[in-house]
Formats: sequence, structure tokens, C-alpha cells
Amino acid sequence: MAVERSGPGMNILMVGDVFGSPGRRCLKSLLPGLRQRLSLDLVVVNGENASGGLGISTRVAQEIFSYGANVITTGNHVWRQRDLVPLLEDEPRLLRPANYPPDAPGKGWALAETKSGRRVGVINLEGRVFMNPLEDPFRVADEILAGPLRKLKVILVDMHGEATSEKQALGRYLDGRVSAVLGTHTHVPTADERILTGGTAYQTDVGFTGPVESVIGMDPKTATHRLRTFRPKPFKVAAGPAALGATLVSVDPETGKATRIERIYERLD
Repeated sequence: MAVERSGPGMNILMVGDVFGSPGRRCLKSLLPGLRQRLSLDLVVVNGENASGGLGISTRVAQEIFSYGANVITTGNHVWRQRDLVPLLEDEPRLLRPANYPPDAPGKGWALAETKSGRRVGVINLEGRVFMNPLEDPFRVADEILAGPLRKLKVILVDMHGEATSEKQALGRYLDGRVSAVLGTHTHVPTADERILTGGTAYQTDVGFTGPVESVIGMDPKTATHRLRTFRPKPFKVAAGPAALGATLVSVDPETGKATRIERIYERLD
């Protein structure tokens, strides 16, 4: 359960992978209250599974923005909904991983602004271990930090990856150069939230926002059938109650260093 937070500094909420209509329902119902109770300055939402559990459409992206997201990040399912391409090219608040080839539509970083006028950088990266053979996320992060975001103090990185080791390595690599490195993709929150020695908040995976009685969002019977038989079966989003999984990071805006990190979990029955 989320509790009230107040005090100096900047409060940023990273919402874990939104899964299908149950995840969107959570955002619509819970995010406005969280904004108020947690005194949020910025909300970043990973929306790559928001349309039926696979990808995100233009309509759904606009829906998530209307619920209060300042920036939407994605991951390896970003191309699933073909109608998204024009919005990726035109909407600077909608990101695809920065380490996709340069000719890919859209971009992988955003310059967001809070209501008070403070600027925040957001970088979207995708891991390569057990995933796509993309550009090196470490090198791409270096290029962005030395280029378009070089003058910013507060920067959040969404590292969308499968391997715990790769996420931890990136967190250590960027420690002291960004405010937070938060992992997405596995849909299971990890209990390793911490502030690293250089002042960067870190968590291997934020978790996800979607159906509770599921297998990472999928209907359990469908998921079990696929795993037992290795036969394809139509993908089905699980029904029932849902929950919002997120991580709150508080940052000193003058130094860019994190002052606290906390897991947030709110259930919607």
C-alpha cells in the first residue's frame, strides 16, 4: 500500500509494464490518487504490453497519456502494433529503446518537464542478453549522456531487459551519472531496490501493472498449455483483479542524486 510522502526534492514514479486492459484500468483508477498522495513531479510508464498484452497502439498510447503519464517507454514488443509508427515519429514523449538501429522510427530519449519547470531526462534502453542483437546499450547510454542530455542533472533510465546480470552491470556502469536505473520486462518486482554508492537509485525490475491471477499477465491455462505442449495457442490476457506495480524515486534536483527509493504496489479489486 502506498503512503503519503512529502518534503523537499523531486518525486518520480516509474510504473512497470502495463499489461492489457486490466493494466490500463489500474492506471486510470489509481494514478491520479498516487500523484496527489506521493506528491509526484513526473510519471514514466512502460507501456509496451498495454494493447492486448503485446505492443501498444496509437489509441492506447494517447489513453495512457490522458491518465497522467509524462513519458511512455517501451521495449522488445514496440513494433507489434503497426499503427504506432507515425506517433513514434511525431510524439517526443513516446520512446522506443535508444539502442535500436538509427533508421528505426522514433527515438530513445526524452526531455520532460515538471509542472514547476524543472527538466528531467528519460532514457529507454533494451538489453541484449537472451534478447535481440541490438546496439550496445552501455555505449548508447554514453552517447546520450555526452550529447542531448549532457546538461541535465536529473535523468532516469528504463532498462528493458531479461538478464539480471546485464541490468545490474548497467546500474553500476551509470552509477553517479544518472539519478536512477530501473529495470522492466520480466513483470516480476525484485526486492533489491537500493541507492548505489555514487547516488544512483537502482532496482533490477519494477514489476508490472496488470492482472494478479496470471502468469506475467497471461491467462494461466493458456500459459500452462503453451509451456507443457510447446504448441501455439491464442494469446489471452488474464481476467480478474489487477494491481499497479511501480517504484518511487526521490531525487535532489540540484545534484541529480537519489535520496530514496521505494517499491509501490496498489491492488484494484
